[in-house]
Amino acid sequence: MKKRWIIFSTIMLILAVLGVFIDEKSGTFDLSDNIVAADVAWMITATIFVLMMTPGLSFFYGGMVRKKNIISTILQSIIAMGVVSVIWVVFGFSLSFGDDVGGVIGNPITYFMMNGVGGGASDNFSVQMGLTIPLALYALFQMKFAIITPSLITGSFAERVRFSAYLIFMVFFCVFVYCPLAHCTWHPDGLFSQMHVKDFAGGIVVHASSGVAALVGALFLGKRKEKGTEPANVPYVILGAALLWLGWFGFNAGSSLHADGMAVKAFLNTNTAAATAMLVWIFFDCLRGRKPSAMGAAIGGVVGLVAITPSAGWVSVGESITIATITTIICNIACHIKNHTSVDDALDVFPTHGMGGIVGTILTGIFVYKYEPELAEEGVSHLQFFISHLVAVAIVFGYTFIVSYALYWLTNKMVPMRVSEESEKLGLDRTQHNEHYGHLRELAEYFEDQKD
Repeated sequence: MKKRWIIFSTIMLILAVLGVFIDEKSGTFDLSDNIVAADVAWMITATIFVLMMTPGLSFFYGGMVRKKNIISTILQSIIAMGVVSVIWVVFGFSLSFGDDVGGVIGNPITYFMMNGVGGGASDNFSVQMGLTIPLALYALFQMKFAIITPSLITGSFAERVRFSAYLIFMVFFCVFVYCPLAHCTWHPDGLFSQMHVKDFAGGIVVHASSGVAALVGALFLGKRKEKGTEPANVPYVILGAALLWLGWFGFNAGSSLHADGMAVKAFLNTNTAAATAMLVWIFFDCLRGRKPSAMGAAIGGVVGLVAITPSAGWVSVGESITIATITTIICNIACHIKNHTSVDDALDVFPTHGMGGIVGTILTGIFVYKYEPELAEEGVSHLQFFISHLVAVAIVFGYTFIVSYALYWLTNKMVPMRVSEESEKLGLDRTQHNEHYGHLRELAEYFEDQKD
């Protein structure tokens, strides 16, 4: 185990030394002439909101697990703010938005160590994107999306994954899954962009990919030894959902990249979809004989946020209600079906985020066409547009499933991903981090069981 951390420390030392010798071509961060101050102010704000979603997710997930795993679950989200930020600066931004290579990946040298990323917006990529904000700010905004995506996956294998193995998998996932999908979808020369696939803020890049990787993780690691316990802290879940809801305004409205009407439209649709989904989830539960619950309200709200993400800046507010309603019912049913299978997706990541992103993307193919008149001018029919989204969903599902399984397998060969049965029973807070939340009732119960 000590050797493992020596390797991690050595890698960080190499990066620290390497950073001294990188000459930043961008020089100063003086704003160039084509920068719009209002857009800069809004995008700084939106970037902060998006980053806030990761701590929100940590509370959302942390409250759902048992008390002996709260700290480890929260840390699995928070640590992504460190790991992914460094990856993004070194080569992640280049892989996602560097010079196109075959429509599927960016050249890792283009912005290596943020070389050439500064206060201007006059390089080829910025011109292609029509940026009116510094390229550095765009890189920071996209960094926050990259941070939360692997964090979403952790809910599927909660309470049974080894922390060091998770760190390795996170690096692999960012490089081999997230960055290629971000390039395909959001780079003007990317495969999905060329197919006219629309993903306003990450329906397939963030939610479908993380949901599918979560499903694979649950299958690969197997079921927990103990299941069916009550969540440790429902107020944490509500707090996390509230922070996610608030942060999602930056996630969706910020994806306009301008302080304009599209940002306001995305803002309105985001709130409307979340509110609709919260109510639909509760009402649907009640129709099935369940009581309205705080957990249901929190989960429903998040599902609505996921559902509207791929189309937030285009559709009407009425259509946002329709999209949220359809997606929420499907996700609720998916959660019910999952509970009757042997798949231990601990916090329902695939039935909510995965299915939400997939259904939201398919509905984007139905509703968004009329808001993009240039598609008809280019000879793209509504049917072709819809089929493109179906094809994109199939590609993302297949690619993410296969590659994620290979990455879990590879990580497991390097470091066993699953903790021992004893460690799982004692709790990851104590065994992985030597910390605990609240009193030690679970620890006492464990030693009582040992005596028996």
